Amino acid sequence: MKSKLLFILFFLSTFAFAGEGIVKGLLIDLSTNEPLAYGSVTIKGSTNAVSTDLDGNYEFKLTAGTYTLVYSYVGYESVQKQVIVKDNETQELNISLKADGVQLEGVVVQASRSKAKESALLVDQQRSVEIKQSIGSQELSRKGVSDVAAAVVKTTGVTKQEGTGTIFVRGLGDRYNTTSLNGLPLPSDDPEKKNINLNIFSTDIVEYIAIDKTYVTRNYGDFAGGNIDITSKKHSGDTFFDFSVSSNINSNAVKQDRFLTLSGRSYLGFSDTSIPNNPLNGYNFTHSTQNATKSPWGMGLGFNTGKSFYFNNGSALNLFATASFGNNYKYKEGISKTVQAQDVALKDLYLNSFEYNTNTTAMLNADYDINSMNNIKYNFLFVNDSQEKTDNYKGFITDTTPDEKLSHTLINRQQYKQNRLFVNQLLGKHTFTDQIGVNWGISLNNVSAQIPDRQQYSLNKVIGTENDYVFAVNAKSNNNRYFENLKEDEIAGNLSADYKFAKKEDNLFAGKLTVGYNVRKKKRDFKATQFVYAINNSYNNKINVNNLDTFFNQDNFEKGYFEISTFRGGPEVSNALEPQFYTGDLLINAGFANVEYKLTEKLSGSIGARFEMISQDVTWKTQLDSELTSDKFEKNAFLPSLSLKYELNDRNNLRFAASKTYTLPQFKERARFIYEDITETKIGNPDLYASDDYNADLKWEFFPQNDEVFSVTGFGKYIKNPINEITMASSTNDITYVNTGDYGYAYGAEIEIKKNLISFDDINTNKITGGLNVAMMKTHQKIDKDKITRENRYVNSNFTNDTSKFTGASDLLLNADLSYIKEWGERSLLATIAYSHFSDKLSSLGTEGNGNLVDKAFGMLDFNFKMKFTKNFGIGLSAKNLLDPKIERVQQNPSRDITVQSYKLGQNFSLSLNYNF
Repeated sequence: MKSKLLFILFFLSTFAFAGEGIVKGLLIDLSTNEPLAYGSVTIKGSTNAVSTDLDGNYEFKLTAGTYTLVYSYVGYESVQKQVIVKDNETQELNISLKADGVQLEGVVVQASRSKAKESALLVDQQRSVEIKQSIGSQELSRKGVSDVAAAVVKTTGVTKQEGTGTIFVRGLGDRYNTTSLNGLPLPSDDPEKKNINLNIFSTDIVEYIAIDKTYVTRNYGDFAGGNIDITSKKHSGDTFFDFSVSSNINSNAVKQDRFLTLSGRSYLGFSDTSIPNNPLNGYNFTHSTQNATKSPWGMGLGFNTGKSFYFNNGSALNLFATASFGNNYKYKEGISKTVQAQDVALKDLYLNSFEYNTNTTAMLNADYDINSMNNIKYNFLFVNDSQEKTDNYKGFITDTTPDEKLSHTLINRQQYKQNRLFVNQLLGKHTFTDQIGVNWGISLNNVSAQIPDRQQYSLNKVIGTENDYVFAVNAKSNNNRYFENLKEDEIAGNLSADYKFAKKEDNLFAGKLTVGYNVRKKKRDFKATQFVYAINNSYNNKINVNNLDTFFNQDNFEKGYFEISTFRGGPEVSNALEPQFYTGDLLINAGFANVEYKLTEKLSGSIGARFEMISQDVTWKTQLDSELTSDKFEKNAFLPSLSLKYELNDRNNLRFAASKTYTLPQFKERARFIYEDITETKIGNPDLYASDDYNADLKWEFFPQNDEVFSVTGFGKYIKNPINEITMASSTNDITYVNTGDYGYAYGAEIEIKKNLISFDDINTNKITGGLNVAMMKTHQKIDKDKITRENRYVNSNFTNDTSKFTGASDLLLNADLSYIKEWGERSLLATIAYSHFSDKLSSLGTEGNGNLVDKAFGMLDFNFKMKFTKNFGIGLSAKNLLDPKIERVQQNPSRDITVQSYKLGQNFSLSLNYNF
């Protein structure tokens, strides 16, 4: 008995006093060697786990014995390692994790760089002194996003104008924002816009998108809302080739018995855009007046490929290429009105709109690591985007329709747009010592944007007949063909040098000085020619509205049924074919300096200044100014910026940012040129000048896990001499651009949450996640009628109100999503439901007693499902705009709100198959 007791005591004492050992190490990305912050290290078969810190370090204190450690990180393949823990010994175990494939809309990209992942972007956000917000290809895949415009709308405080790629950041529209690719500026593809249409960029080319809402001195100063920078995808690692095919339908389009498209246009979106020879002396237009028809089923094809070459001297060449083609069909119908202050409709029309869109994208990325200290990369991007649009209006138009009750007017407008973008970029990064580095970049961009042979025909029903029509001839432009051509060439360069200083005991540097130079030179040429049909009333009867080719042909032209002229005159005028045109030249030279310094263990700061010399020269010769006229605008801008970051602890940051920027008027806003649409006409104003902007942000952010964030931001903006689009006080109510007052301001709050809601295992491979971002804002501007009259030669306007909100600003923006993610072996499943809501927003300011035009609130619900059956094969299903709400615009007249625009977009469904070789 005594011996048994001694044995038990010995056993217990041995167990009680068993030694402990330590296992520690570093968790890193296999392809980039970047540390993986907040990764998970778990003891297999137990709940015992630790997380890596911000620098990827972990440490376990364990009782001596044998264990299996499971290393996992969101978006990476898990690794298991067996370790024998010995008494009083410390083992160092550094683990590299390989990135999973990142599946986008119809394609799979292997071995993508870590910043494609939500977790890596959140770590980058946490570490940075600047206030950052980004969305990577992993999140885009999860939410079923296929283009960049839809991508940025998924971030806090960003909305998009429906039917366009125009982005509003914190209520500030196109003129207040900038776009860039790999840090170098992008040109615009639209004469009416400052920024390129982000709809044309497929997410196939995207690694991640950064949305900078606070200004930093490396960026150009023409900024108040946000800078959207697209970082193009690169490859490193195993060779791969992915192929995808997809189909899509729009519920509105597929219901149409005859889906109308344009005659003679290419299915692929590459068509002739030239004016025909001898257009005034004969009927030489080649495109029929009659619509063709297509079956409204969209499709897509695409491939991605990548290969890496490794050389004996330690250098490596990484190549990535992608190409895709896609098309889609859209249809909408609804009311379209123009209303006076007394609620009388000047135009009361019903619209049927058919739209066929194509997009062809190709990109090549060559990334050459000369050695560990030097890197050069080349990016080539080609985008061809086309749109065929047929708009049929029916209803009443003052001064056109003979009688509102006994007759009606038909308007048929057929428009083809083709935009072509070429981007060439060469970038370099060189590290000379651990303290000195240089970065540089050069871009050469070309945009060609055409509207070739837009056709418009206006006809009135003859009173007292069943179905007899005649051409409307009250205005010269009622029946016409129109050609528009924009070409823009841009060269830009960035050069910066970094110097790190104040080395600490841990061999890290407390400070960094950056100095740099930017140059941007842009040249735009814009030409437009309208060919007007002068109808001979002697033959203007019983026109076949379903076949206008029976009237407009060479035989009837020779008989004198109609004549063709431009605004300068007919064939008897020697310069009749000289187009209206304007040219624009922009030159910006800028130098900047920035100091980043860790002031204390918890407080870091960045202070910088930028000086820009800006020259904008616009020359025009139009129907408003028949003589060649020029106007030059010059500005020198001193732009300071400040960013502060206080680390409350290793997972909580408090941030502050302040800056001064400016807003430059655009070429077409300063050229005396007329842009005509069915319901509006816009004219440039050479007296327009730049606004100055003052910006401030205060942000708290909390990172519970590597892929989770809670943040709250308060922001304010003060704009001096804000620019607005207004309606002039004239008989035609034309729209122009002016500095409407001395000041305007915006303030608000943003909330962002990303959270793992439920995890069904210990390694985060079977879970439900949720996301929510909300932006609440108020905007205000003072309207000064006397200022407008005093500062402008060509503008006079009588505003209905003395104050207003900013155009395009919603008081409330909300995005929410819920995802289920499961991974097992080589298979995976992803299902996401996402909802977006936009409150009412001001479209344009009211004048002459007319109320403001306001776009009413609506919400959109999307569903996205992806399933990977094997390592090589997967499918995707997307359903967008499931609620299909009415999109409405009202005019807030004194007596009541009148709906002036109303339609539904329809639901969009797509199915994709992808295979990885």
